[in-house]
Amino acid sequence: MSARTLPLLFLNLGGEMLYILDQRLRAQSIPGEKARKDEWTDVDRKRVMNDIITTMFNKKFMEELFKPQELYSKKALRTVYDRLAHASIMRLNQASMDKLYDLMTMAFKYQVLLCPRPKDILLVTFNHLDAIKDFICDSPGILNQVDETFRQLIETYSCLSAGEFQLIRQTLLIFFQDMHIRVSIFLKDKVQNSNGRFVLPISGPVPWGTEVPGLIRVFNHNGDEVKRTEFTTDGNYVTPQREGSFDLYGDRVLKLGTNMYSVSRPVETHMSGSSKNLASHAKENTVPNPLAKEEMNFLARLLGGLEVKTPGGSETGFRLNLFTTDEEEEHAALTRPEELSYKVVNIEATQEPGRRAELSRILGELEVAEPPPASSGKGEDLLALMDGL
Repeated sequence: MSARTLPLLFLNLGGEMLYILDQRLRAQSIPGEKARKDEWTDVDRKRVMNDIITTMFNKKFMEELFKPQELYSKKALRTVYDRLAHASIMRLNQASMDKLYDLMTMAFKYQVLLCPRPKDILLVTFNHLDAIKDFICDSPGILNQVDETFRQLIETYSCLSAGEFQLIRQTLLIFFQDMHIRVSIFLKDKVQNSNGRFVLPISGPVPWGTEVPGLIRVFNHNGDEVKRTEFTTDGNYVTPQREGSFDLYGDRVLKLGTNMYSVSRPVETHMSGSSKNLASHAKENTVPNPLAKEEMNFLARLLGGLEVKTPGGSETGFRLNLFTTDEEEEHAALTRPEELSYKVVNIEATQEPGRRAELSRILGELEVAEPPPASSGKGEDLLALMDGL
Protein backbone atom coordinates (compact mmCIF):
# COMPACT_ATOMS: atom_id res chain seq x y z
CA MET A 1 0.00 0.00 0.00
CA SER A 2 1.13 3.55 -0.69
CA ALA A 3 2.08 5.81 2.21
CA ARG A 4 1.09 8.84 0.10
CA THR A 5 -2.61 8.05 -0.32
CA LEU A 6 -4.16 9.61 2.80
CA PRO A 7 -4.01 13.32 1.73
CA LEU A 8 -5.68 12.52 -1.62
CA LEU A 9 -8.38 10.42 0.04
CA PHE A 10 -9.11 13.05 2.68
CA LEU A 11 -9.18 16.06 0.32
CA ASN A 12 -11.34 14.40 -2.34
CA LEU A 13 -13.87 13.03 0.16
CA GLY A 14 -13.87 16.44 1.87
CA GLY A 15 -14.53 18.13 -1.47
CA GLU A 16 -17.50 15.85 -2.12
CA MET A 17 -18.81 16.58 1.37
CA LEU A 18 -18.69 20.31 0.69
CA TYR A 19 -20.51 19.87 -2.65
CA ILE A 20 -23.34 18.01 -0.92
CA LEU A 21 -23.62 20.39 2.02
CA ASP A 22 -23.63 23.43 -0.27
CA GLN A 23 -26.40 21.92 -2.40
CA ARG A 24 -28.54 20.98 0.59
CA LEU A 25 -28.00 24.29 2.37
CA ARG A 26 -28.98 26.19 -0.77
CA ALA A 27 -32.10 24.04 -1.16
CA GLN A 28 -33.18 24.72 2.43
CA SER A 29 -32.21 28.40 2.59
CA ILE A 30 -34.88 31.03 3.22
CA PRO A 31 -34.43 34.72 2.28
CA GLY A 32 -32.96 36.53 5.30
CA GLU A 33 -35.85 38.93 5.82
CA LYS A 34 -38.39 36.08 5.76
CA ALA A 35 -36.50 33.47 7.76
CA ARG A 36 -37.46 32.49 11.26
CA LYS A 37 -34.79 32.12 13.91
CA ASP A 38 -34.58 28.34 13.38
CA GLU A 39 -34.42 28.49 9.55
CA TRP A 40 -31.37 28.57 7.29
CA THR A 41 -30.38 31.71 5.38
CA ASP A 42 -27.71 32.24 2.76
CA VAL A 43 -25.62 34.00 5.41
CA ASP A 44 -25.78 30.82 7.51
CA ARG A 45 -24.76 28.73 4.48
CA LYS A 46 -21.68 30.85 3.84
CA ARG A 47 -20.77 30.76 7.50
CA VAL A 48 -21.02 26.96 7.63
CA MET A 49 -18.92 26.56 4.46
CA ASN A 50 -16.29 29.01 5.72
CA ASP A 51 -16.07 27.34 9.13
CA ILE A 52 -15.72 23.82 7.71
CA ILE A 53 -13.18 24.84 5.05
CA THR A 54 -11.16 26.80 7.62
CA THR A 55 -11.01 23.73 9.86
CA MET A 56 -10.36 21.34 6.98
CA PHE A 57 -7.35 23.32 5.75
CA ASN A 58 -5.91 24.17 9.14
CA LYS A 59 -2.13 24.42 8.75
CA LYS A 60 -1.20 22.03 11.57
CA PHE A 61 -3.91 19.61 10.46
CA MET A 62 -2.47 19.55 6.94
CA GLU A 63 1.07 19.06 8.24
CA GLU A 64 -0.05 15.92 10.07
CA LEU A 65 -2.04 14.74 7.07
CA PHE A 66 0.83 15.03 4.59
CA LYS A 67 3.26 12.97 6.66
CA PRO A 68 3.89 9.61 4.91
CA GLN A 69 1.63 7.04 6.59
CA GLU A 70 -0.58 4.08 5.83
CA LEU A 71 -4.34 4.43 5.42
CA TYR A 72 -6.37 3.76 8.55
CA SER A 73 -9.66 2.00 9.08
CA LYS A 74 -12.88 3.26 7.54
CA LYS A 75 -14.36 3.96 10.97
CA ALA A 76 -11.31 5.95 12.05
CA LEU A 77 -11.52 8.17 8.96
CA ARG A 78 -15.28 8.44 9.36
CA THR A 79 -14.70 9.83 12.87
CA VAL A 80 -12.63 12.66 11.39
CA TYR A 81 -15.45 13.55 8.95
CA ASP A 82 -18.01 13.49 11.74
CA ARG A 83 -15.83 15.94 13.59
CA LEU A 84 -15.31 18.07 10.49
CA ALA A 85 -19.01 18.24 9.58
CA HIS A 86 -19.76 19.58 13.06
CA ALA A 87 -17.05 22.24 12.99
CA SER A 88 -19.72 24.93 12.58
CA ILE A 89 -23.24 25.70 13.79
CA MET A 90 -24.65 22.92 11.59
CA ARG A 91 -25.82 19.69 13.21
CA LEU A 92 -26.51 16.37 11.45
CA ASN A 93 -28.18 13.41 13.08
CA GLN A 94 -26.87 9.89 12.49
CA ALA A 95 -29.09 9.04 9.50
CA SER A 96 -28.15 12.23 7.63
CA MET A 97 -24.47 11.77 8.47
CA ASP A 98 -24.65 8.18 7.16
CA LYS A 99 -26.22 9.39 3.94
CA LEU A 100 -23.66 12.18 3.58
CA TYR A 101 -20.76 9.75 4.00
CA ASP A 102 -22.32 7.26 1.54
CA LEU A 103 -22.62 9.96 -1.13
CA MET A 104 -19.05 11.14 -0.51
CA THR A 105 -17.48 7.70 -0.76
CA MET A 106 -19.44 6.46 -3.77
CA ALA A 107 -18.79 9.64 -5.76
CA PHE A 108 -15.04 9.49 -5.20
CA LYS A 109 -14.94 5.73 -5.81
CA TYR A 110 -16.56 6.31 -9.21
CA GLN A 111 -14.03 9.03 -10.02
CA VAL A 112 -11.09 6.77 -9.14
CA LEU A 113 -12.52 3.98 -11.32
CA LEU A 114 -12.93 6.34 -14.29
CA CYS A 115 -9.50 7.99 -14.12
CA PRO A 116 -7.86 7.38 -17.54
CA ARG A 117 -4.44 6.98 -15.87
CA PRO A 118 -3.42 6.79 -12.21
CA LYS A 119 -1.76 10.24 -12.24
CA ASP A 120 -5.11 11.80 -13.15
CA ILE A 121 -6.24 11.23 -9.54
CA LEU A 122 -4.20 14.37 -8.84
CA LEU A 123 -6.26 16.29 -11.42
CA VAL A 124 -9.44 15.06 -9.70
CA THR A 125 -8.06 16.46 -6.44
CA PHE A 126 -7.26 19.79 -8.12
CA ASN A 127 -10.83 19.97 -9.47
CA HIS A 128 -12.14 19.59 -5.92
CA LEU A 129 -9.80 22.27 -4.60
CA ASP A 130 -10.67 24.64 -7.48
CA ALA A 131 -14.35 24.32 -6.55
CA ILE A 132 -13.61 24.79 -2.85
CA LYS A 133 -11.80 28.04 -3.70
CA ASP A 134 -14.97 29.23 -5.43
CA PHE A 135 -16.93 28.61 -2.22
CA ILE A 136 -14.67 30.97 -0.25
CA CYS A 137 -13.73 33.48 -2.98
CA ASP A 138 -14.83 36.35 -0.70
CA SER A 139 -12.57 35.23 2.15
CA PRO A 140 -8.91 35.86 1.22
CA GLY A 141 -7.60 34.45 4.49
CA ILE A 142 -9.25 31.05 3.95
CA LEU A 143 -8.29 31.20 0.28
CA ASN A 144 -4.64 31.41 1.28
CA GLN A 145 -5.05 28.26 3.39
CA VAL A 146 -6.38 26.33 0.38
CA ASP A 147 -3.61 27.69 -1.88
CA GLU A 148 -1.01 26.53 0.64
CA THR A 149 -2.47 23.00 0.47
CA PHE A 150 -2.37 23.29 -3.33
CA ARG A 151 1.35 24.01 -3.12
CA GLN A 152 1.89 21.08 -0.76
CA LEU A 153 0.13 18.78 -3.22
CA ILE A 154 2.26 19.99 -6.12
CA GLU A 155 5.46 19.66 -4.10
CA THR A 156 4.57 16.19 -2.79
CA TYR A 157 3.11 14.55 -5.88
CA SER A 158 4.63 16.23 -8.95
CA CYS A 159 7.82 14.18 -8.61
CA LEU A 160 6.13 10.77 -8.20
CA SER A 161 6.53 8.15 -10.93
CA ALA A 162 3.71 6.49 -12.86
CA GLY A 163 4.29 3.35 -10.80
CA GLU A 164 3.87 5.25 -7.53
CA PHE A 165 0.58 6.74 -8.76
CA GLN A 166 -0.56 3.26 -9.77
CA LEU A 167 0.13 2.09 -6.20
CA ILE A 168 -1.90 5.04 -4.87
CA ARG A 169 -4.80 4.08 -7.14
CA GLN A 170 -4.64 0.45 -6.01
CA THR A 171 -4.63 1.56 -2.37
CA LEU A 172 -7.75 3.67 -2.94
CA LEU A 173 -9.56 0.85 -4.75
CA ILE A 174 -8.76 -1.57 -1.92
CA PHE A 175 -10.23 0.97 0.51
CA PHE A 176 -13.45 1.23 -1.54
CA GLN A 177 -13.80 -2.37 -2.72
CA ASP A 178 -16.58 -3.45 -0.32
CA MET A 179 -18.68 -0.29 -0.69
CA HIS A 180 -21.66 -0.80 -3.01
CA ILE A 181 -24.19 1.87 -2.02
CA ARG A 182 -26.74 2.73 -4.70
CA VAL A 183 -27.02 6.46 -5.46
CA SER A 184 -29.99 7.82 -7.40
CA ILE A 185 -27.90 10.12 -9.62
CA PHE A 186 -25.77 7.19 -10.77
CA LEU A 187 -28.78 4.90 -11.18
CA LYS A 188 -30.66 7.47 -13.29
CA ASP A 189 -27.59 8.07 -15.44
CA LYS A 190 -27.26 4.27 -15.84
CA VAL A 191 -23.68 4.25 -14.63
CA GLN A 192 -24.54 2.07 -11.63
CA ASN A 193 -26.34 -1.27 -11.52
CA SER A 194 -29.08 -2.18 -9.05
CA ASN A 195 -26.52 -4.15 -7.00
CA GLY A 196 -24.51 -0.97 -6.40
CA ARG A 197 -21.65 -1.81 -8.78
CA PHE A 198 -20.54 0.73 -11.36
CA VAL A 199 -20.78 0.34 -15.13
CA LEU A 200 -17.50 1.38 -16.74
CA PRO A 201 -17.60 2.83 -20.28
CA ILE A 202 -15.81 1.14 -23.19
CA SER A 203 -15.55 4.36 -25.22
CA GLY A 204 -14.14 7.83 -24.81
CA PRO A 205 -10.70 9.45 -24.61
CA VAL A 206 -7.69 7.23 -24.04
CA PRO A 207 -5.13 8.22 -21.39
CA TRP A 208 -2.83 11.10 -22.30
CA GLY A 209 0.32 9.82 -24.01
CA THR A 210 -1.26 6.61 -25.33
CA GLU A 211 -2.61 5.65 -28.74
CA VAL A 212 -6.12 4.69 -29.78
CA PRO A 213 -6.35 0.85 -29.77
CA GLY A 214 -6.63 -0.90 -33.13
CA LEU A 215 -3.05 -1.68 -34.17
CA ILE A 216 -0.67 -4.50 -33.19
CA ARG A 217 3.00 -4.00 -34.03
CA VAL A 218 5.57 -6.80 -33.92
CA PHE A 219 9.29 -6.09 -33.42
CA ASN A 220 12.32 -8.32 -33.88
CA HIS A 221 15.21 -8.78 -31.46
CA ASN A 222 16.92 -5.68 -32.86
CA GLY A 223 13.91 -3.50 -32.08
CA ASP A 224 12.89 -3.13 -35.73
CA GLU A 225 9.22 -3.26 -36.63
CA VAL A 226 8.58 -6.30 -38.83
CA LYS A 227 4.80 -6.63 -38.92
CA ARG A 228 1.59 -4.64 -38.42
CA THR A 229 -1.88 -6.03 -37.83
CA GLU A 230 -5.00 -3.92 -37.50
CA PHE A 231 -8.08 -4.98 -35.58
CA THR A 232 -11.50 -3.48 -34.85
CA THR A 233 -12.68 -2.54 -31.37
CA ASP A 234 -16.14 -2.37 -29.83
CA GLY A 235 -15.43 1.05 -28.32
CA ASN A 236 -15.24 4.48 -29.92
CA TYR A 237 -11.91 5.84 -28.67
CA VAL A 238 -10.46 9.31 -29.22
CA THR A 239 -7.10 10.92 -28.49
CA PRO A 240 -7.26 13.75 -25.89
CA GLN A 241 -6.43 17.18 -27.31
CA ARG A 242 -4.13 18.18 -24.45
CA GLU A 243 -3.02 17.17 -20.97
CA GLY A 244 -4.68 18.71 -17.93
CA SER A 245 -2.71 21.36 -16.03
CA PHE A 246 -0.97 20.31 -12.80
CA ASP A 247 -0.17 23.92 -11.89
CA LEU A 248 -1.75 26.07 -9.18
CA TYR A 249 -4.01 27.64 -11.82
CA GLY A 250 -4.94 26.13 -15.15
CA ASP A 251 -7.36 24.07 -17.22
CA ARG A 252 -7.59 20.59 -15.71
CA VAL A 253 -9.29 19.27 -18.91
CA LEU A 254 -10.53 16.25 -16.93
CA LYS A 255 -14.04 16.83 -15.56
CA LEU A 256 -13.95 14.15 -12.87
CA GLY A 257 -14.14 15.74 -9.43
CA THR A 258 -16.22 18.73 -10.49
CA ASN A 259 -19.51 19.46 -8.73
CA MET A 260 -22.20 17.08 -10.01
CA TYR A 261 -24.77 18.74 -7.72
CA SER A 262 -24.53 22.12 -9.44
CA VAL A 263 -27.72 21.17 -11.30
CA SER A 264 -30.33 20.68 -8.60
CA ARG A 265 -31.78 17.18 -8.47
CA PRO A 266 -32.69 14.86 -5.58
CA VAL A 267 -30.05 12.42 -4.44
CA GLU A 268 -30.96 9.25 -2.59
CA THR A 269 -28.81 6.40 -1.34
CA HIS A 270 -29.90 2.81 -0.87
CA MET A 271 -28.22 -0.29 0.46
CA SER A 272 -28.22 -2.90 -2.30
CA GLY A 273 -29.55 -6.34 -1.46
CA SER A 274 -26.16 -7.95 -1.92
CA SER A 275 -24.56 -5.35 0.32
CA LYS A 276 -27.09 -6.09 3.08
CA ASN A 277 -26.43 -9.81 2.82
CA LEU A 278 -22.67 -9.35 2.75
CA ALA A 279 -22.54 -6.67 5.42
CA SER A 280 -21.44 -9.07 8.11
CA HIS A 281 -18.67 -10.37 5.84
CA ALA A 282 -17.39 -6.90 5.03
CA LYS A 283 -16.42 -6.06 8.59
CA GLU A 284 -12.93 -4.99 9.58
CA ASN A 285 -10.34 -7.71 9.93
CA THR A 286 -10.48 -9.07 13.48
CA VAL A 287 -6.78 -9.93 13.59
CA PRO A 288 -4.98 -7.53 15.95
CA ASN A 289 -3.26 -4.80 13.95
CA PRO A 290 0.16 -3.64 15.15
CA LEU A 291 -0.62 -0.16 13.80
CA ALA A 292 -3.64 0.29 16.08
CA LYS A 293 -1.75 2.30 18.72
CA GLU A 294 -0.21 4.52 16.00
CA GLU A 295 -3.71 5.01 14.56
CA MET A 296 -4.95 6.25 17.92
CA ASN A 297 -2.09 8.71 18.18
CA PHE A 298 -2.74 9.85 14.62
CA LEU A 299 -6.39 10.54 15.41
CA ALA A 300 -5.45 12.27 18.64
CA ARG A 301 -3.24 14.68 16.71
CA LEU A 302 -5.83 15.28 14.00
CA LEU A 303 -8.85 15.59 16.26
CA GLY A 304 -6.96 17.84 18.63
CA GLY A 305 -6.98 20.48 15.90
CA LEU A 306 -10.65 20.07 14.99
CA GLU A 307 -12.81 22.18 17.22
CA VAL A 308 -16.55 21.53 17.31
CA LYS A 309 -18.24 24.89 17.64
CA THR A 310 -20.85 25.09 20.36
CA PRO A 311 -23.44 27.79 19.76
CA GLY A 312 -23.02 30.47 22.36
CA GLY A 313 -25.50 32.75 24.07
CA SER A 314 -28.97 32.68 22.55
CA GLU A 315 -27.70 31.20 19.30
CA THR A 316 -28.92 27.71 18.48
CA GLY A 317 -27.32 25.08 16.29
CA PHE A 318 -29.03 24.57 12.93
CA ARG A 319 -30.03 21.04 11.99
CA LEU A 320 -29.51 20.00 8.38
CA ASN A 321 -31.59 17.18 6.95
CA LEU A 322 -30.16 15.40 3.91
CA PHE A 323 -33.47 13.69 3.27
CA THR A 324 -36.56 15.21 1.64
CA THR A 325 -38.62 14.99 4.83
CA ASP A 326 -38.05 14.31 8.52
CA GLU A 327 -40.06 11.09 8.16
CA GLU A 328 -37.62 9.77 5.53
CA GLU A 329 -34.71 10.60 7.80
CA GLU A 330 -36.31 8.76 10.74
CA HIS A 331 -37.09 5.74 8.55
CA ALA A 332 -33.48 5.62 7.30
CA ALA A 333 -32.18 5.68 10.85
CA LEU A 334 -34.41 2.72 11.78
CA THR A 335 -33.62 0.60 8.71
CA ARG A 336 -29.88 1.24 8.51
CA PRO A 337 -27.90 -2.01 9.12
CA GLU A 338 -26.31 -1.68 12.55
CA GLU A 339 -22.84 -2.67 11.40
CA LEU A 340 -22.86 0.07 8.75
CA SER A 341 -23.96 2.88 11.07
CA TYR A 342 -21.68 5.15 13.00
CA LYS A 343 -22.26 7.60 15.78
CA VAL A 344 -20.82 11.06 16.18
CA VAL A 345 -17.99 11.03 18.67
CA ASN A 346 -17.61 14.26 20.61
CA ILE A 347 -14.12 14.65 22.07
CA GLU A 348 -13.20 17.58 24.27
CA ALA A 349 -10.05 18.59 22.41
CA THR A 350 -8.87 22.17 22.79
CA GLN A 351 -6.10 24.14 21.13
CA GLU A 352 -4.03 24.09 24.31
CA PRO A 353 -0.74 22.19 23.72
CA GLY A 354 -0.92 20.64 27.20
CA ARG A 355 -4.36 19.16 26.58
CA ARG A 356 -3.38 17.81 23.18
CA ALA A 357 -0.19 16.28 24.54
CA GLU A 358 -2.16 14.70 27.35
CA LEU A 359 -4.64 13.18 24.88
CA SER A 360 -1.79 11.78 22.80
CA ARG A 361 -0.14 10.38 25.94
CA ILE A 362 -3.36 8.69 27.09
CA LEU A 363 -4.00 7.15 23.69
CA GLY A 364 -0.38 6.12 23.32
CA GLU A 365 -0.43 4.23 26.62
CA LEU A 366 -3.59 2.26 25.84
CA GLU A 367 -2.99 -1.43 25.34
CA VAL A 368 -4.71 -2.79 22.25
CA ALA A 369 -6.43 -6.03 23.20
CA GLU A 370 -7.46 -8.67 20.71
CA PRO A 371 -11.08 -7.94 19.74
CA PRO A 372 -13.70 -10.59 20.49
CA PRO A 373 -14.92 -12.72 17.54
CA ALA A 374 -18.15 -10.71 17.19
CA SER A 375 -16.29 -7.39 16.94
CA SER A 376 -15.60 -5.70 13.63
CA GLY A 377 -12.01 -5.05 14.68
CA LYS A 378 -9.91 -2.11 15.68
CA GLY A 379 -12.30 0.46 14.22
CA GLU A 380 -14.98 -0.34 16.81
CA ASP A 381 -12.40 -0.67 19.56
CA LEU A 382 -11.03 2.73 18.67
CA LEU A 383 -14.44 4.39 18.80
CA ALA A 384 -15.21 2.70 22.11
CA LEU A 385 -11.96 3.95 23.60
CA MET A 386 -12.59 7.46 22.35
CA ASP A 387 -16.13 7.39 23.69
CA GLY A 388 -14.74 6.90 27.16
CA LEU A 389 -12.36 9.85 27.06
